[in-house]
Amino acid sequence: MSRAHLPGILAMAAIVLASNILVQFLFGQWLTWGAFTYPLAFLVTDLMNRIYGPGPARQVVFAGFVVGVFCSLIGTQIMLQGDGYTYPAVTVRIALGSGVAFLTAQLVDVAIFDRLRQGRWWRAPLASTLVGSTLDTALFFSIAFSAQLSWLEAGNDVSWANEGLPFLGFGPDAALWVSLAVADWSVKLGLALLALVPFRLIVSWATPNQKTA
Repeated sequence: MSRAHLPGILAMAAIVLASNILVQFLFGQWLTWGAFTYPLAFLVTDLMNRIYGPGPARQVVFAGFVVGVFCSLIGTQIMLQGDGYTYPAVTVRIALGSGVAFLTAQLVDVAIFDRLRQGRWWRAPLASTLVGSTLDTALFFSIAFSAQLSWLEAGNDVSWANEGLPFLGFGPDAALWVSLAVADWSVKLGLALLALVPFRLIVSWATPNQKTA
């Protein structure tokens, strides 16, 4: 790791920290404010990969992972009151799902980007982010809330997340966590497209002597 990599590490740490805070605040019925900050982690990873290569990109990922684990550990110690009982702000399943999803999705993003880096400029960041975001959403929500994985934390009642409700408020009945996952995934896909603009601009500024197809 060199001093040149520090901005990427700090940016990733800030995004992970902000997302862990903002996930506590609802945005509408299906999202939290954290849904709009967390996808920026893929932009940081892809910028590091394009400018410095996959090695430094992985270092930034691991830095974000460490910050995420630290936030989860703090969250498990914060107790909230509700409906006559006390519960942790971050459950073991949420902490596990968050860590597994982040590390797996980000490392897959790095690998796909590196494989496609010689193609047209938009192909690597778009493909890697779409695959990484999909994997991230599937892993986090299934680990954190699926009834089939309740054995991960037997004392954690996730029946509320598995309540059958109209999908996204108007479709056929589905578990609540499925609607939450799809809404989160949709935001990630939209931001993946929007992120191509700052990706292009920052890469052009940081590597003025390199040509992009």
